[in-house]
Amino acid sequence: MNKLKWGIVSTIKAPLKEVLGFVAYHLQQGAHRVYIYLDDADVVTFAALKTHPKVRVTDTDEAYWQKKGWRPHTHQARQTMNAADAYAKRVEVAWLAHIDHDEFLVWNTPLSAQLSALGADCLCARIRPLEALEWEGPQTEPRPFKSFVLPMRERRKVTETLYPRYGAHLNGGFLSHVAGKLIYRTGIEGFSVKIHNAFLGDQKNPGQQELSDTRLCHLHGDTWDTWQANYAYRKSKGAYRAELNAPFDQDKGGLNMHSFLNMLEAKGGTQELRIFYTEVCTARPDLLKALEKLGLLHWYHINPDAALNEQFTNSNSSFQ
Repeated sequence: MNKLKWGIVSTIKAPLKEVLGFVAYHLQQGAHRVYIYLDDADVVTFAALKTHPKVRVTDTDEAYWQKKGWRPHTHQARQTMNAADAYAKRVEVAWLAHIDHDEFLVWNTPLSAQLSALGADCLCARIRPLEALEWEGPQTEPRPFKSFVLPMRERRKVTETLYPRYGAHLNGGFLSHVAGKLIYRTGIEGFSVKIHNAFLGDQKNPGQQELSDTRLCHLHGDTWDTWQANYAYRKSKGAYRAELNAPFDQDKGGLNMHSFLNMLEAKGGTQELRIFYTEVCTARPDLLKALEKLGLLHWYHINPDAALNEQFTNSNSSFQ
């Protein structure tokens, strides 16, 4: 088997065009297999994905969960079980990454070359995230993403400088995860994966290395309208749900995102949320300049539509 083959697995509940764009982008980038688990039965999306020889699509319908013994209530648990299902399949790739449909892998050195350079004791490699800034430029050109300083003490100081009004409550100035995602070797007995970590027995992230030349471009809050459309769900069941820990100062009254956003809503409702979003998530000239000075500004071209037209030519009429 070619050791340079890699793939991705994702559990998705999204419109057809978004699903196909996500899949097509990674196929265009060189993924040998894309394993998609449709969180809701979707005949049209299933049929469109089924046409591509490098895609393995599973409708997680009632029959699927009956075979598993139960259907978890939370989508996070379903993601984990689906990732495990993909891992247990016949090995078609040497490395597999578990990511979401609003996350896009980018790199400067080909991913296969980076993976082939890792030692045999490295069973997983971490890919650090970038968060998209709202950008009015054309889709056909690179758009700005922000990163964060890794050491926590410096990270907090830099974050409060970049975002003076709200930065004290944010981990690196990010709205979503800062942990990134893993890409991991396949075919290892006893290996299991979660959303941000992997395990071999009791050993967490065995042999983990940083895949420093690859990034995870996260379109978490790439436009105000998109962020608002997902806001209620994320507060109740997703990245901002109440049970998650505060990013820091947990023993000193530190706020998690759920409590922080509640505080903003109580202060000024949607208007205050808009002020917050403008400071943290928009490509303001002063923020771009400050990020660039600190080496935290990145430009990448993410164009799923172009990839879709190349990879799924027979499915275009379904969503245009």
